[in-house]
Amino acid sequence: MPRIAEARPAAEPSSQEQKARQRRILRAAAALATERGFDRVQMQDVAKEAGVAIATLYRYFPSKTHLFTAVLAEQVEQLDALARPPRDGQDPVGAVRQLLLSSSRKLLSRPLLASAMLQSNVQANAATVNEAIRIDKTMQEAVLRMLGIDRPTAQDVRLVSLVIECWYGMLSSALNGRLSMADVEVEIHLACDLLLAARSNAP
Repeated sequence: MPRIAEARPAAEPSSQEQKARQRRILRAAAALATERGFDRVQMQDVAKEAGVAIATLYRYFPSKTHLFTAVLAEQVEQLDALARPPRDGQDPVGAVRQLLLSSSRKLLSRPLLASAMLQSNVQANAATVNEAIRIDKTMQEAVLRMLGIDRPTAQDVRLVSLVIECWYGMLSSALNGRLSMADVEVEIHLACDLLLAARSNAP
């Protein structure tokens, strides 16, 4: 009988061995979801693929929502690593557009995995799924950094959050067949241009 997920925060790995074990779990989950999609991935299969006990998997990830939200968090960390402050003469809004566009192409190239990650992130309760807060914070910081905003106002944070929420919606629509990649590109441009024009350091 499938185990019923508990509404509790996931354990945090502390040792290097535990962190390596968690990374194996995330890689295994991503590989299985790429082939099967969210609904057909079983936690037992993830544990077997990662070479860990099922109890270990549930200690770090009490549910599939925890698991695939963490997979998305890892993807967002990769995006964050590419987010650089603007260079002299560079259009910062254009840089944000390009990063979101390239990230969209990467995510949509594995649609079943992308659906699993986005579905989990939408369902994640911030009170019990710590990675949901980490995703929001990392995305906001990445965009603010690219815009060259060191001391964001409340308005800056809200505008950036709206851009990110719009982006998630575009990805979901593309995965559901409602938007083409060309449509996503147009809407990323429009959302960034309209919303970020009101940022505090706009020319």
